[in-house]
Amino acid sequence: QVQLVESGGGLVQAGGSLRLSCVASGRTFSSYAMGWFRQAPGKEREFVAAVSPGGGRAYYADSVKGRFTISRDNAKNTVYLQMISLKAEDTAVYSCAACVVGRCTAPYLNKGKYDYWGQGTQVTVSA
Repeated sequence: QVQLVESGGGLVQAGGSLRLSCVASGRTFSSYAMGWFRQAPGKEREFVAAVSPGGGRAYYADSVKGRFTISRDNAKNTVYLQMISLKAEDTAVYSCAACVVGRCTAPYLNKGKYDYWGQGTQVTVSA
């Protein structure tokens, strides 16, 4: 079992920045690909970004390319999502997720393949 706990959400003005963190329990963090997803009110959960187990490859939704950066520190069992130039349409609950390599394959877009999910953190961007 892996438990994921997100933090770093909050209220920010348009154009501002936030950094989300997700800490994982367990000793096998480096064997999971990690993803960030978001869900806005009335909408389906959507892919935001993912990073390979070793951290060498990152993948992004078109809507966030150039503004968001995903990274991970396997020594700290933590994955990050740096968000800049935030827009009102980025407002959502952001959740991190872990998938076992083998069950999911790059670019790790399919939320149905993820095995573990955090509870989410709210990001609100005011216009």
